[in-house]
Amino acid sequence: MRVSIIGGGIGGMMSALLLNKKGFEVTLFEKEKKLGGRLAYHIHGDYKIDKGPTIVLLPEMLQSLLKEAGVSEEEYELISCDPLYDLHFADGTIYTKYRDKQAQMEEINRVFPGEEAGYLEFMSDMEKRFNEGKPRFLEQSFLKRWDAIQPATLNSLRKLKAFKSVSRQLHNYFQDDRLKTAYALQTLYIGGNPFQTPGIYSLVSYSEHEHGIYYMKGGYAKLAEVLEKKMIEENIRIVKEANIEKISIASGRAEGVLYNSKYEQTDAVVLNGDFPIAEKLINKQGRQYQPSSGCVLIYIGADGLYDNRKMHQFYLSENFEKNMNQIFKERVIPEDPSYYVFNPSIIDETLAPKGKSALYVLVPVPSEIDEDWESVKYSLKEKVLESMERSGFESLRERAEWIDIRTPEEAKQEGLYTGGSFGIAPALFQSGPFRPQFQPYPELENVFATGASTHPGGGVPIVMQGAKLLADGMDRKFYRRERSADGTGKSV
Repeated sequence: MRVSIIGGGIGGMMSALLLNKKGFEVTLFEKEKKLGGRLAYHIHGDYKIDKGPTIVLLPEMLQSLLKEAGVSEEEYELISCDPLYDLHFADGTIYTKYRDKQAQMEEINRVFPGEEAGYLEFMSDMEKRFNEGKPRFLEQSFLKRWDAIQPATLNSLRKLKAFKSVSRQLHNYFQDDRLKTAYALQTLYIGGNPFQTPGIYSLVSYSEHEHGIYYMKGGYAKLAEVLEKKMIEENIRIVKEANIEKISIASGRAEGVLYNSKYEQTDAVVLNGDFPIAEKLINKQGRQYQPSSGCVLIYIGADGLYDNRKMHQFYLSENFEKNMNQIFKERVIPEDPSYYVFNPSIIDETLAPKGKSALYVLVPVPSEIDEDWESVKYSLKEKVLESMERSGFESLRERAEWIDIRTPEEAKQEGLYTGGSFGIAPALFQSGPFRPQFQPYPELENVFATGASTHPGGGVPIVMQGAKLLADGMDRKFYRRERSADGTGKSV
């Protein structure tokens, strides 16, 4: 079977490799000159740094999926981060997160004495929920419309506290509001408001401790290079700079792809990209989706190394709830922004000239605002850099050799839904059975979808898992095979 994959992001690349292994004849179309989508480098002269994702979570899942796609562990290097990161509160308190359990208990005793029992209860409860949620919501799809109201599904959602927000459920474990923030802010990794995002996503902060945080040597964008190399080895056809003009549909089936004024017949189409945008290629425009938050990204090349600062750091506003309300409800630039700093040059010498630093600063903002981004981005940059200089990045503006800024407007122009950085938001009715599935339209039997805006959701390993659900599902549908534990298949 000939499968046309539209979009060369991580979901498209993984789908191509996994489908190829199952015997499909795959062509991957990508509109840009390079594959990778969000996994890309920002390059300035002799400097490079990740343009998008930086934190590697769920490493065992990532490695397992890469192995299934045929990628050897020798092709990439994961470096464990322990301590995980520092959280800087406005009152000067610094709280460090560790993977090592004893070190974390000692840190809680030092910074938040009396909260130790709540932390242990949180980790114990999250372990049970992770074991419940992984097979139910990460490893299966919800292709039938009534899946969302099946008793088993609703019962799992209840066990996972999906009907409470992440922030609200943390009141059961912690007394100090700063500690609640420390275990709620992880919803921002996938563009969600911790005061609204369902409690199921508390599993992210649990996973940081249980499974660790890692760095991919060379940057997360290295993964796109690794996958493309494997695709070339497998003789998978790649068409770059492909302007997809139309996907022809007839009698409930996709029949061909028109690109760059050329037409190719196909037996199936996979839409990879932000789903609300990708579905327009087949003249579909279904429900209205809530976008994720956007980001103002500040990339910096600086003289010297900031080896007094950890690789990952979060700087939190004085009133975190107000900060989130301004982003997600009022949709204005925060007066007192929280932000994240990525400082990989302290362990990776490949990103900048010797003795210099490549830095990345992420400021959560609305995906769209009433103001012009050009009119606000420089004042926001100055506010953040001034804060960084007060917090250990001494003389940063003086030492900066260049500073580049990327706003949600650039993200929107590159194809991200409304300029949101993480696909559609992880809201309750955009999660699990309520999220677009790998076969989003029952009436179109050979049109499929993958990417951060489809089930199971955003984050690189999760998108890769979505590609696996798609490949396994297409295998069952077209070759009617069941997969055995060792990955081999038999006809049924």
